[in-house]
Amino acid sequence: MTDFTLIDLGRPARRLRVETLVRLRWLAVTGQMMALLFVHYGLGFPLPIGWCFLVILASGALNVFLRVRFGVSHRFEDVPAMLLLAYDVLQLSLLLFLTGGLQNPFSMLFLAPVMISAASLSPSWTLLLGIMTGLAATLLVFEHLPLPWAPGQQLDLPFLYTAGVWVAIVSGTSFTGVYASRVAEEARQLSDALAATELVLAREQHLTQLDGLAAAAAHELGTPLATVTLVVKELMQLAKKPGFSFTSRQVEEDLALLDQQVTRCRSILGKLASLNDEKTGLMQDMTLSHLVEDVVSPLRDFGVAVTVSTNGGWPEPVCLRNPGILYGLGNLVENAMDFARNEVKIILTWTRDRVMISIQDDGPGFAPDVLARLGEPYLTTRGSGRRAKSEEGSGLGLGLFIAKTLLERSGAVLDMGNANGPQSGAIVSVKWPRNAFERGRPTRKDETTGLSSALARLP
Repeated sequence: MTDFTLIDLGRPARRLRVETLVRLRWLAVTGQMMALLFVHYGLGFPLPIGWCFLVILASGALNVFLRVRFGVSHRFEDVPAMLLLAYDVLQLSLLLFLTGGLQNPFSMLFLAPVMISAASLSPSWTLLLGIMTGLAATLLVFEHLPLPWAPGQQLDLPFLYTAGVWVAIVSGTSFTGVYASRVAEEARQLSDALAATELVLAREQHLTQLDGLAAAAAHELGTPLATVTLVVKELMQLAKKPGFSFTSRQVEEDLALLDQQVTRCRSILGKLASLNDEKTGLMQDMTLSHLVEDVVSPLRDFGVAVTVSTNGGWPEPVCLRNPGILYGLGNLVENAMDFARNEVKIILTWTRDRVMISIQDDGPGFAPDVLARLGEPYLTTRGSGRRAKSEEGSGLGLGLFIAKTLLERSGAVLDMGNANGPQSGAIVSVKWPRNAFERGRPTRKDETTGLSSALARLP
């Protein structure tokens, strides 16, 4: 039975999005600026306003960089997400250092980065961020500028009060981290269970296809069995002749051919017997061009020309037949055909380390208002220019979301945009690391081992 804990069940789709971090940071920047302006100009409390605004502007510059460098749908790995949250802790620490340390009531905002980390990152990264937050709070107990207060006056709070705030921050950080992490882990387990259910259903569907695979194997057995029949008939005719001897050269060649064809039959039967073994899957190997042709062939007779071109200097990548990849690519090609005027181009490119499929159409392209949010659920691109699926109630935007999720689950990264220059139309690029695209396909040694095991089970 498959150990589903070893399978990627879509965990990358639950990582922190750039859009989430950017919006939360803009909210923090706005709140910090309003608080500083109110205290300095509204209440008339002196504080190092220049240094404070410099720290805030650094966060604004980081937000602008993230928005320019990454798309809004990009999701960070754990390490860069952890570094960004650590920056938020550092930025808040600098502001608190300039405005009174833990005596500042806004010191409770230390809880926010830890809560975000607990909800989206692994417990180890959350623990590390929590330790960093505790160290920052400890330093602010002893090192900070005076708390802004009325001119000519200084508010000296007792050390016991500051120590109590420190205890509140540390205990609140710990409780919030554990609680949010636990709730998020339960949500992950539920999501993993649903994804595992999908895999089980896919296996059941595989079983229903055994009749077709058995027919294919029977068809493949026809050629060697015909050869065996012919050789046996020739041997029977030779045996009836006077002076027949098993040491003759002709008989030796026939027996060698007979042994070869029997071995071939056993090999074909071995393939059929190993169909339920995911480590072999010898009858499911597909080259990249065959994979795309399997996607495109049902869509060629719908009034739009579909051309496929290849560009690769290395041996063509081979993968296992993956229903998720087939569905995802099929949805992208179908969407391109819906909006194309005359032609859809599919360009296959591969190198030693990368595999890429580029889907281009000559239609109007993606609308500017939805381009940045493509791939999100319930975001529809349906309009009057769409060739198909324009009936009432269609176009909920789930097709592209599901296709993107399935392709990302296979290790792919999607880039969506519009053509530049005089050309028009949308361009969708699906990129895999080559080892991720070929993941799960047995090596030559594994193929030999799997075939030997299958033959050993035959009588």
